[in-house]
Amino acid sequence: MAMTLHCDIVSAEQSIFSGRAEMLIAAGAAGDLGIMPGHTPLLTELKPGPVRVVLQDGKEEIFYVSSGFLEVQPNVVTVLADSADRAENLDEAAAQEAQREAERAMKDQKSDLDYARATVELAEAAAQLRTLQQLRKKTQ
Repeated sequence: MAMTLHCDIVSAEQSIFSGRAEMLIAAGAAGDLGIMPGHTPLLTELKPGPVRVVLQDGKEEIFYVSSGFLEVQPNVVTVLADSADRAENLDEAAAQEAQREAERAMKDQKSDLDYARATVELAEAAAQLRTLQQLRKKTQ
């Protein structure tokens, strides 16, 4: 039996996942991180994007987080997300529309605040679409 660690993914609204995992992969502030049992303690900011959890049986679950923090302690990894959801619950059409709206807003900016907000919305929409692409790869 493979070594595992306990994994929790929670958002401001609810607990999304709690269970044993062989590995967790997430988009950290400095790049992608792979967390396995025995990983050194760590606290890092997360970028919007997919969080992949490899379960004990080798199956993989994919989640989307808008931003937040990843904390690694001995045998426990916690994702504290501003918002999070299972990848299969994402609406691809809504993400594509949000991406188009953000791109339009960036072109038609009226202030620096509008541009900054559009940049964040564009990053989140692109991250949702990237999460859906990973989900499709998993099911092929």
